[in-house]
Amino acid sequence: MSNRDIGAAKEAKALQFLKKQGLKLVCQNYHCRSGEIDLIMQHKNSLVFIEVRYRRSDAFGSALESVDWRKQQKIIMTARHYLQQLRQELPECRFDVVTLHDNASEPVSWLKNAFQIN
Repeated sequence: MSNRDIGAAKEAKALQFLKKQGLKLVCQNYHCRSGEIDLIMQHKNSLVFIEVRYRRSDAFGSALESVDWRKQQKIIMTARHYLQQLRQELPECRFDVVTLHDNASEPVSWLKNAFQIN
């Protein structure tokens, strides 16, 4: 299985997890020049931009640690591009991170409001 196939499978697992939590898919793999957002979902009155991360091991840092300041800025710029495309009043937004772990007591972790626009 290629890294791309593994990534798609983990993203699908995260999507199913979030749907069970009551979120509704708006867009998957939105991309523009500044980057890509894995999942854009609706949660109550909020539009949620979600980064999905998976690590086979924590040898080079955890999945959550991999969403560093630089990655956050790319996601924010991409979210701004997405919001500019909406021709409606801007919704309340937040940025979440979903991490997936093999062989963990909690294979899926969901961090709401993982970072914000400064």
